[in-house]
Amino acid sequence: MANDAIIRFSISLPEELLESLDHQIINQGYVSRSEFVRDLIREQLIEDRWNSSEETVIGVLTLIYDHHQRELLQRMTDAQHNTDAQILCNTHVHIDHHNCLETIMIKGTPTQVEEVASKIGGLKGINFSKLTKTASF
Repeated sequence: MANDAIIRFSISLPEELLESLDHQIINQGYVSRSEFVRDLIREQLIEDRWNSSEETVIGVLTLIYDHHQRELLQRMTDAQHNTDAQILCNTHVHIDHHNCLETIMIKGTPTQVEEVASKIGGLKGINFSKLTKTASF
């Protein structure tokens, strides 16, 4: 069983930096400074894992594309089949007559995940592509 004990520690900040922090907390809807700081720490830990080329990570590739673009769907499928990364899941949503939103969950080393995300994101007909980096804790 995991140890869920909460340990308190203090941080010293210049007043101006603390005011900026509190402004961010309010704007982003956090309930406390602690929640905000925990998210910052988690984000840095994930970034560190992505900088370690041998760690297994998970990325979520978000795409918006014109489904009328000739052969785009086939090239997207080929890129997913011709990768050393593991494609875990795809979600496809029709936004309007021309545009689709798709998310692709990808597992592998950072290099593998970024490679397939770059191949797909660079295809003609892709109007938006963003890789969200994540990892398990």
